[in-house]
Amino acid sequence: MRTRRTNRTAVAVAATSFVAAASAVAFALAASASAAPGAVPAAAHGMAGMHDMAAMQTAADTQQAVAAPAGAAAAAAPSNIAIGKTASASSAEGADFVASRAVDGNASTRWASQQSDAQWIKVDLGATATIDHLVLDWEAAYGKAFTVQVSGDDSTWTTVATVTGGTGGDQTVAAAGSGRYVRVSFSQRGTGYGYSLYELQVFGVGGSDPAPYNPRPLPDAPPGADTTVTHHEFQMNCTVNHTLFDDPLILPGKPGASHNHSFMGNLDTNASSTPESLLAGSGTSCTVGQDKSAYWFPTMYRGDGQIISPDLQTIYYKSGIVDYKKVHPFPAGLRFYAGSPMYTADQFKNAPGTVEGWECGDSTKNWTIPAYCAPGSQLNVRYQAPSCWDGIHLDTADHRSHMAYPVNGECPTDHPVPVPMIEMKISWPVSGDMSGVHLAKMTMADGSVMAVNWHYDFMNGWDQTVLSALTQHCINGGLQCTPHGNDIYKPWAGTVLDDAGNLVWQPA
Repeated sequence: MRTRRTNRTAVAVAATSFVAAASAVAFALAASASAAPGAVPAAAHGMAGMHDMAAMQTAADTQQAVAAPAGAAAAAAPSNIAIGKTASASSAEGADFVASRAVDGNASTRWASQQSDAQWIKVDLGATATIDHLVLDWEAAYGKAFTVQVSGDDSTWTTVATVTGGTGGDQTVAAAGSGRYVRVSFSQRGTGYGYSLYELQVFGVGGSDPAPYNPRPLPDAPPGADTTVTHHEFQMNCTVNHTLFDDPLILPGKPGASHNHSFMGNLDTNASSTPESLLAGSGTSCTVGQDKSAYWFPTMYRGDGQIISPDLQTIYYKSGIVDYKKVHPFPAGLRFYAGSPMYTADQFKNAPGTVEGWECGDSTKNWTIPAYCAPGSQLNVRYQAPSCWDGIHLDTADHRSHMAYPVNGECPTDHPVPVPMIEMKISWPVSGDMSGVHLAKMTMADGSVMAVNWHYDFMNGWDQTVLSALTQHCINGGLQCTPHGNDIYKPWAGTVLDDAGNLVWQPA
């Protein structure tokens, strides 16, 4: 078990030749008419003391502070603008050590990487910021060599500081620059472990704070009640209500142009459907009437005959990230698809949404439809959709670039908004010899016929108030909910919808 370091040696590091400021307090020099090149900083970060000031002086001797034009106003004092921002990393040691732990303002939590030299951690400041310096609060596993980089677009990076010979502890790195994104790229470990940071603090001015998300809390549990969080989900149950050679997402306005799809949820989905038309539709085959969303997938066939299950199918709405309290409801109008008709068996096996592959009876982890299923069993497949939204687009040209899968339990900085992770669990009443069982084939432009792999589409048709209530109560509340939003194992938490389907728990 590694323990927290108690020595706090501040290490000021000379930045590359274009670094403008010498230290935290030298930040003001870059914007002050009275600042002089080579000026010595008056104080180090916080109360680090004379040792830190001496180290800062060493850094200042290798850098040149750039004075702002005469008449410029004095710059605001830099503060930690990384706290609470979206962070991501190349890896995480486990679910309790994800990147967000390094920017949560809690000195008892930490980010920890896997055990290799080449790693990184990155923070999205929300908007362009003027950056002065970083403070890295290391656990025992520290970085010996690394660079600090900034970017305005999360694509083109500029190195503003280079560190060699790091010793851990509380490490201050002069790293003046400008950008929305800050990345620390590690190249050499100081121990045999990975890298472990209690806090990554970025001192500067600017950036922006995301709109606060404050879901309504659950009621207080009675004394002795079980409050253990094991799930953070609710489920929908819907039946297939029609099939069509339509695809309103990929081939909108072109009836009959698609391979055959089975439609669940909204009763009126067709090639011309839009989120607005779904809400105005006649009804839904889901057990919650306020869910008029459209869910569709390629129809299953045995030979030329369609296989349609009369049973309720299960659609889970889960947290795809570790910090389930951050999951937002889908925005109105969102649509996307998951999986791909073009996947090979190996691509399907290794796709981020794959759960157990094709299943029947005791046969699991099949990456193609099994050749045989025990008589009386059912064919099943489960697949998870991406659950990180870019926060901007309700759809994109490829119908998927606005969505992304979490990385190491967190949403990446280019898709910072966590939304519910849909996991469809679909079944078909088919067993025995499966050699003629297949998904609806696709006719290509040249007239050839192509077999397809598993995929499905979603178009949001929810009553947004009810979706928000279910998301806040069940996902943010850490419950395992039925479609009506009650956890049978935690009745003290209450319900979202009553037996008649009326909303009785208002979201925040």
